[in-house]
Amino acid sequence: MNALVPLPVLLPLCATGLSLAFGTRLGRFQRFISVAVLTAVTALSVILMIAADRQGPLSVHLGDFAPPLGITLVADRLSGLMLTVSSAVTLCVLVYSLGQGMTDRDKETPLAVFHPAYLILVAGVSCTFLAGDLVNLYVGFEIMLVASFVLLTLGGTGPRMRAGSTYVIISLFSSMLFLTAIAMTYAATGTANFAQLAGRLADLPIGVQTLIQALLLTVFAIKAAVFPLAAWLPDSYPTAPAPVTAVFAGLLTKVGVYCMLRTETLLFPGNRLGDLLMAVALASMVIGILGAVAQTDLKRLLSFTLISHIGYMVFGIGLATREAYGGAIVYVAHHITVQTTLFLVAGLIERRGGTTELTRLGGLARAAPMLAVLFFVPAMNLAGIPPLSGFIGKLGLMRAGVADGGGWAWLLVAGSAATSLLTLYVVAKVWNLTFWRAAPPGQAATGTVLESGDDSDDDADAGPDRIRGTGDEGITPAHRPAGQAVAATLRAVTTTSRLPRTMVAATAATIAIGLAFTVFADPLTAYTDRTAAELLQRTPYVQEVLGR
Repeated sequence: MNALVPLPVLLPLCATGLSLAFGTRLGRFQRFISVAVLTAVTALSVILMIAADRQGPLSVHLGDFAPPLGITLVADRLSGLMLTVSSAVTLCVLVYSLGQGMTDRDKETPLAVFHPAYLILVAGVSCTFLAGDLVNLYVGFEIMLVASFVLLTLGGTGPRMRAGSTYVIISLFSSMLFLTAIAMTYAATGTANFAQLAGRLADLPIGVQTLIQALLLTVFAIKAAVFPLAAWLPDSYPTAPAPVTAVFAGLLTKVGVYCMLRTETLLFPGNRLGDLLMAVALASMVIGILGAVAQTDLKRLLSFTLISHIGYMVFGIGLATREAYGGAIVYVAHHITVQTTLFLVAGLIERRGGTTELTRLGGLARAAPMLAVLFFVPAMNLAGIPPLSGFIGKLGLMRAGVADGGGWAWLLVAGSAATSLLTLYVVAKVWNLTFWRAAPPGQAATGTVLESGDDSDDDADAGPDRIRGTGDEGITPAHRPAGQAVAATLRAVTTTSRLPRTMVAATAATIAIGLAFTVFADPLTAYTDRTAAELLQRTPYVQEVLGR
């Protein structure tokens, strides 16, 4: 069974080579490879999750080199659950992108880059979840960074290049901090392996321990978009195509949360910086949701709710109790699926209504009732309406806060309740403006329509570089309506009266995953409770890796 551990990383990397080899010459086979590999990764993730739950952590030392010389990959209950949820979600997003047609650019580019970049992104995420040492964790981050920049800048438009540049600068800064933390850790302990660090860090002076812990938390907080290190996110994610934004918002920020969970439990037990974590958790909740209240664009609104709800997960990490860790893990799994779903729905809304600007939408409940259902279910889940999984995760965290009884804990319980109410207000506002009210005058008609954007003058002739079928084709003579003068700040959005079935089915599949967390709430919470207990014990992980 241990031999299966590297496959979630190796399969996407090998498939990337095949995808590049076939390119656009055999587009259907390229798409088949991507879907088949992600399906296999999902199945492997389920097998690893079940095996880790029944047998304990699984590990493999690549090249049969023992720590600290070799690369160690470890699958325990936490990484197994994260792999399963992330692979299932990335598979759904891939299917959605196929329905949207964002990969069919045979005539526009000599090389189809979406599939290879997407597969590399999946490999990087899997590498991060399975990493058994700080160096391999860093490698996983860098793999994700390379793929992320390609995906964020698909189409080469001005806003996407600016957003991608901001994302890369922030990511490179966090990478420099990460390398500094790794160097300090290795200099102080002689290893970067998690299992060995679990024993050696405790022997260091308290000041050195705290400095290393603070550096790692800063790195992971940037990745997770924890306030006040989240200013880059609302300007970076919304500019990308809907499938890219969905997988970034739903998954990549949770990689940072996972790393915080892993290091705080395995390397730095004792909750030395618990008060600081709870303070930034409260700030993330409140500032994030207030930012969402002020937005009128759906994608930016969802980006701010993402920042806000990261605070719930950091809340559980800051409390550092078994019940709190269990609630945080439930909320991570829930939020991956729900946030991804909402961004996929935002893409459907833009395809149907021609915009994501709430003030220019309306009447979609009557015009597209299926779309209304696809939004309503995950929106209520995000708001934490009983008995959905959002309520289950929040209830577990708030119970842990009450049980702790400390001042910060009570503040976070109150902040959690207030954030939930404001989240309900935000999604109700989206529902009223987008679906419930009558369509405003000038509602986009079916076809290619002009939509205002923040493109600068350098995007006026960027039409041929946009991605066909994504609503970002740009204005070219072939697309331009008769007699229509095109301003530099306008772009073309393709709207359809009937949404593509593949896109709808993929979105419905992510909703089904979120609802499955509700239907199977008892086994899920039991699993996360066992996961929390294993994280606090640390011994099973260390013994599996070191063999003692």
